[in-house]
Amino acid sequence: MSVRREVRPDGVALLTLDRPERHNAIDLATAGQLTEAWRAFRIDDAVRAVVLTGAGERAFCTGIDRSAVVPQPASPYSLDDPLLGIGPKSADLWKPVIAAVGGMACGGAFYLLGEAEFVVASENATFFDPHVSYGMVSAFETVHMAQRMPFGEAARMALTGTAERLSARRAYEVGLVSELTPPGGATAAALRAAAVIASWPAEPVQGTVRALWAAREAARQHALALAPHLISLGNLPPAAQTDLFEGRGRDYRVR
Repeated sequence: MSVRREVRPDGVALLTLDRPERHNAIDLATAGQLTEAWRAFRIDDAVRAVVLTGAGERAFCTGIDRSAVVPQPASPYSLDDPLLGIGPKSADLWKPVIAAVGGMACGGAFYLLGEAEFVVASENATFFDPHVSYGMVSAFETVHMAQRMPFGEAARMALTGTAERLSARRAYEVGLVSELTPPGGATAAALRAAAVIASWPAEPVQGTVRALWAAREAARQHALALAPHLISLGNLPPAAQTDLFEGRGRDYRVR
């Protein structure tokens, strides 16, 4: 299993992406396991809050695994995206979810961060979006981030690609991250916050989560509906994307 679940006595479930050798990138099996986990939490009354994290020290998640093969329909009006179902809200889970980020969080990781209630990060965390560098449209990821941080910051991260990474400190300053911890401390801090939340009556907590998301849902849904068309129109052919990916440089600026 590439997704580990642990339900603690305090009502908090710890969900861990467990592919550290692949920087916790999401292949098709992992995507299915994430969806299954969120749906299982919906009906498990022992779970009142969830902490989501990644195994190892190098990455929270680096998006979709480049080795995943996802056949696409010929129609420009359709797009098969295996990451659309990996977040808790896509599984209709309204129990609060806290993301604990250490190391890299990039690209498709934003599907997960975008559907968490808030983010706790270690000081060694970095955030970036490589799509445009590899000839791909950042659509779903940018929609999520534009709702979690100031527009200009989301735009800069999406448009600078692999040339810049957002530091944990800067992410905290702009509101993407709600708490900073020393390296390795994000999961413990997230578990502490989740335990507090899990100690309150479950129904009012879930109602509050739903109310928070209702405040932003209409704009989010309209933006997500447009995303597949932008991807179909703007993505380079897969072979060209592969060439760009294989020729990628390692130089970047952290700000």
